[in-house]
Amino acid sequence: MYFEEVDTGDYKIYAGAIERSRQYGYVAAVVVVRVRGRLPRQEAFRNENLAGGFAWASPREALQHAIKAGKEFAANRIPAMA
Repeated sequence: MYFEEVDTGDYKIYAGAIERSRQYGYVAAVVVVRVRGRLPRQEAFRNENLAGGFAWASPREALQHAIKAGKEFAANRIPAMA
């Protein structure tokens, strides 16, 4: 499994590339956590089977897809109160 963390606005994106098997490739997964604002940290979005479980050829491709999905989610949220 491969991981990458990205900060974007009020959110932290935790992206993962999960190896299904050598012949199938890597599935993209993402968890988005709201880290800023008055309320405590809270998971805002989770999808462990992005793109319906499509297997990407490399972990880098799966991570890029997961990060993109996390950024799209964060961009469409109302900013947390400061």
